[in-house]
Amino acid sequence: MALPITLTRPVWIEEFRSFILRGSVIDLAVGIVIGAAFTAIVGSLVEDLLNPVIGLLIGGVDFSNVFVVLSGQRMPSLEATREGGAAVLAIGKFVNAIIKFLIVAMAIFWMLRVLTRLHLNQPKGPKPPPGPTATETLLAEIRDELRQIRVPTPPEG
Repeated sequence: MALPITLTRPVWIEEFRSFILRGSVIDLAVGIVIGAAFTAIVGSLVEDLLNPVIGLLIGGVDFSNVFVVLSGQRMPSLEATREGGAAVLAIGKFVNAIIKFLIVAMAIFWMLRVLTRLHLNQPKGPKPPPGPTATETLLAEIRDELRQIRVPTPPEG
């Protein structure tokens, strides 16, 4: 008669399961999803609101369409030039990425600043020293009682 085959679950599966179900991993996943949504909002802010204003201030230039052709033929737009096979430096897109980064960094800075000020568990100023332990209190009482019992010392001589 054949022995029954028992399948055991590998240890790493349990470790992975406990890792995934930690609260910090779930919080991180929520943060990534919110961050992706926030990135889309910042992208729209830069491309749809800030770039037209900056372009108007520098003479009506479409800021996202500023590029330098390294080799190949220049077309009316960056996309058309790239589709034509030209090598280009997309300066406007790079500047857009820098502006987006600065906006996200500023938002994170202010959010962390507010959160650290709202964190009520941290007392202001230095932490007071801890009180004596039970053993230290008992030893202090014994010391004080011994001081009160002054045993006279025998005279010399």
